[in-house]
Amino acid sequence: MQPSLRNPIRDRRIFLQAGLLAAGGALTSRSGLLATPSEKAVSANDMISVGIMGVNGRGRSLMKSFASNSGARVTHLCDVDTRATDRAAQELIDQGAAQPTITGDVRKMLEDKTLDAIVVAAPNHWHAPATIMGCAAGKHVYVEKPCSYTAQEGEWAVAAAQKHRRVVQMGSQRRSWPGLIEAIAKLKAGDIGEVLYSRTWYNSRRGSIGTGVTGAVPDWLDWDLWQGPAPRRPFKNNVVHYNWHWHWHWGNGELGNNGIHALDVARWGVDVTYPQRVTAGGGRHRFDDDQETPDTMMVTFDFPEGRTITWEGLSWSPLGPHESRFGISFHGTEGSLVIRDAKYVQFNLQDKPVLEGGGGGGDHVHLEDFLDAIRQGRRPNADILEAHRSTLLCHLGNIAYRTSSVLHTDPDNGAILNHPEAAALWTREYETGWEPTF
Repeated sequence: MQPSLRNPIRDRRIFLQAGLLAAGGALTSRSGLLATPSEKAVSANDMISVGIMGVNGRGRSLMKSFASNSGARVTHLCDVDTRATDRAAQELIDQGAAQPTITGDVRKMLEDKTLDAIVVAAPNHWHAPATIMGCAAGKHVYVEKPCSYTAQEGEWAVAAAQKHRRVVQMGSQRRSWPGLIEAIAKLKAGDIGEVLYSRTWYNSRRGSIGTGVTGAVPDWLDWDLWQGPAPRRPFKNNVVHYNWHWHWHWGNGELGNNGIHALDVARWGVDVTYPQRVTAGGGRHRFDDDQETPDTMMVTFDFPEGRTITWEGLSWSPLGPHESRFGISFHGTEGSLVIRDAKYVQFNLQDKPVLEGGGGGGDHVHLEDFLDAIRQGRRPNADILEAHRSTLLCHLGNIAYRTSSVLHTDPDNGAILNHPEAAALWTREYETGWEPTF
């Protein structure tokens, strides 16, 4: 099946008619089993073979975490930067692992029948296409946040996981942190009354990315494979390996970079699915450089249940609410609850702290949940369906910002209503031959 790239409204209608986003799809609830056994069953005693796509930065950290897990072994490394794969391979060997198979092309890695799962830690424009390719190749997938570069890619990733009955976990690790699970349980139990509002924020002190120069591609980089599904652009020396985040052609700005973590927890705690209205404001205020995405941004999501979530991102100013650069607050009819890192504080209606709790963070428990979900044939904590719903908030916020619009959306699926310019950003054009297929 090759999804259409030209008519996103029609594609979404077909997608929804197929029932692939419905609760009664190929997968049951998170604690339930897959509808049919995986093509390659993995017993509790089996080592799960993992391949890492992208071993700079985040992927390198995940590689080390998977390699240290007693139930997994990292057997394949994939990166378009030969320096990165050489360094990562040596680090694995130093940890006592066998020499991994190395490639720069994820398609070659996926051909190996001995591989059980892949980690997608390449740039955002690769997240959903690689996830879809992995599912189609019979691999389970751990995909870094956000789970898609566009809203339509998120729909396709859900469809691919369900069609091929694969476990797909997004790297929103807070879904597995004991302290946050405890905090959300308190919200669900009504400890602060009916939760009506959640405020999320991210503050940082990023510097300027400067003005890039177009030139020759370094000999250590496969620029064509780095771009992969994205339409081709000439190499510019201030894009790789991080500043692509701030270019719309490859990234989703701070909202998709750090906002997704906070919004996922907020949506989980407020207990909402799709919004009915989205507004956004802000701009590029701090530096005059190549950055295209906003460095100052405020987004409001209104939900049909009569609840609201907001996000504030200041990439250049480190002072955040509640003495935290990153956090989520929940406001209910009988009190409030603030999450900072893996801990929480509950307040009464007189703003007095009445309870503190939480603790326990990091990647370990989230990776263990992914591996355990593969063995048990169940949904993981950050299953692709929930991942798509949270990531969609980022896409809608960015679309509202880019079109200077108030978006009205279908509360059943998040689709943009009566706004052709905004709806056009639901999808993207692809480099010929790289269109996602499943």
